[in-house]
Amino acid sequence: MNERYIKWYTPWLSREFEMLVFGNGGGLPLILFPTSGARYYENKDFGLVGSVAGYIDSGKITVYCPDATDLESLYNKSIHPADRIRTHNAYENVIVHDVFDLARRESSAHRVAVCGASLGAYHAANIAFRHPDAVSHLISLSGSFDISSFFDGYHDDNIYFNSPYEYLPNTTDPWKYNHMTIIIGTGEWDNARHESYRLSEGLNSKGIKHWLDDGKWRGHDWNYWQDMLPYYLSKIC
Repeated sequence: MNERYIKWYTPWLSREFEMLVFGNGGGLPLILFPTSGARYYENKDFGLVGSVAGYIDSGKITVYCPDATDLESLYNKSIHPADRIRTHNAYENVIVHDVFDLARRESSAHRVAVCGASLGAYHAANIAFRHPDAVSHLISLSGSFDISSFFDGYHDDNIYFNSPYEYLPNTTDPWKYNHMTIIIGTGEWDNARHESYRLSEGLNSKGIKHWLDDGKWRGHDWNYWQDMLPYYLSKIC
């Protein structure tokens, strides 16, 4: 696989930001988020990128693995919960304005695909639902979407509008998701299985089309995600 390391200064976080890119910029641009508290190289190190090497080498996809800010935002107990969610919003701006723009420019695509496992699936889903005009595909691998525990009981509008369980049931324009392919993958041994079902129920309540894939002999770990991601790509590439 062709691999690139990219580092740039982003005004959204007022610091440098890092990312790995796999592929030559052709095909479907796939933004792949790391799991809880991890870094941009995690999906490579744990074999998730390698599991889709065939799609990368054939030019069907280019995978962008951005860094994350969970330890500075959601997990940062040294700052007020309002500041945690503001830092989280700054991270979203990096993804939507820096990462998406690069991916779309390289692939000449109008929209990108987003994917992640566990808390990475939350980042993918939340950004997809908040910016549906920019996202063509959402792939969730054993997603964990409830962020309420990160804020010590504190709640404000920023938290509301970053909580899919809260804002999706109240959306008044579900049609804006009609173009998006939404895949919610889980399994019988997945300890976050109930969260995938809860998200699916919220989408169903608004008539938002999606595929809830609950597989047998699947759990919440890398070996399962290495099987799930190429399987889902085979349905869309």
